[in-house]
Amino acid sequence: MAMLEAKNLHVYYGVIQALKGISFEVNQGEVIALIGANGAGKTTTLHTLTGLLPAKQGHIIFEGKDITKVPAHKIVKMGIAHVPEGRRVFSQLSVYENLMMGAFTRKDKGEIAESLANVYKRFPRLEERKTQRAGTLSGGEQQMLAMGRALMSRPRIILMDEPSMGLSPIFVNEIFDIIKEVSESGTTVLLVEQNAKKALAIADRAYVLETGEISLEGRAEELLHNEAVQKAYLGE
Repeated sequence: MAMLEAKNLHVYYGVIQALKGISFEVNQGEVIALIGANGAGKTTTLHTLTGLLPAKQGHIIFEGKDITKVPAHKIVKMGIAHVPEGRRVFSQLSVYENLMMGAFTRKDKGEIAESLANVYKRFPRLEERKTQRAGTLSGGEQQMLAMGRALMSRPRIILMDEPSMGLSPIFVNEIFDIIKEVSESGTTVLLVEQNAKKALAIADRAYVLETGEISLEGRAEELLHNEAVQKAYLGE
């Protein structure tokens, strides 16, 4: 049984259809890449999976339960975390306060402290800057904070939307190393990423989204060497 399944999802913005019956699955422990051009429907897919957008038709199944109509805050409690595009940190709050916002659904103080220690271990820079206002961090540090905040909810699966967008090449490499580490530590990852080459290099499988439909799917390594994918997304 797949951990997370999208079945025939149709999503609209007013009269415009953004997703046209897409279906895909994410198995436990996998890194799945969702690639495609701007406007293909990648962010819409993540917003629908996390309850931020309603599906007009179709179903979302998480660990055997239909969560299609479950509100966003309950989806977080179930173990699905979302790192949104553009980072969206609380700029006036400190790094520490941002991280604690990620644990708002949890009650056990001891376990929360343990999660915080793990986040600081994974992102030493955040510990160094824990009292600093989040808005004063660099783009790469804000991305680390957004990832750390999501990990504070102790997710079973983490959905990441364009984590490398706007970052310097050094930070891009660092962020992808962290995504690999997060996966290796047992968290399943669904990754939306414009840097298709980087995404396919760390993913197990991938889906290509074109104007609201899945046009290709397969092992990430195969898609990396697929001629159509190379021409459209890898600049080769």
